[in-house]
Amino acid sequence: MTSPARSSGRPAPAPEAGLGPGGAVLMAWLVPGAAHLALGQSRRGAVILVVLLFMFAAGLGFGGRLFPFQLAEPLVFLAALAEWAVALPRLLAAAAGLGEGRVVAVTYEFGNTFLIGAGLLNMLVMLDAVDRVTGRKA
Repeated sequence: MTSPARSSGRPAPAPEAGLGPGGAVLMAWLVPGAAHLALGQSRRGAVILVVLLFMFAAGLGFGGRLFPFQLAEPLVFLAALAEWAVALPRLLAAAAGLGEGRVVAVTYEFGNTFLIGAGLLNMLVMLDAVDRVTGRKA
């Protein structure tokens, strides 16, 4: 089966020089959109950065919780894993004492959803960055 790039008559783009798949994942994990910015896709990288940071900040503003890694509670563990997919914002929020989670707040679950959603979306951004570095996507 041929790839869409080849079936359209266009050759697959060459992988970006200087940034490998591991570097792209690391950059995108630390700062959402950073890998796309490094690949010269400034508009896409800026949109990713602004949207995911807004989602993360909204989650904190709604009283969401920064979940700890607890293997005894599988859903808490998965929530923590998702939140850590936006590493630097997660680390800075924890260092600032944010994300304690106001369970009595009406918006608590919305906050959790925004925090977890930002991480899950950044996982997709990491995959997209790898596809762009390896030449699977233009």
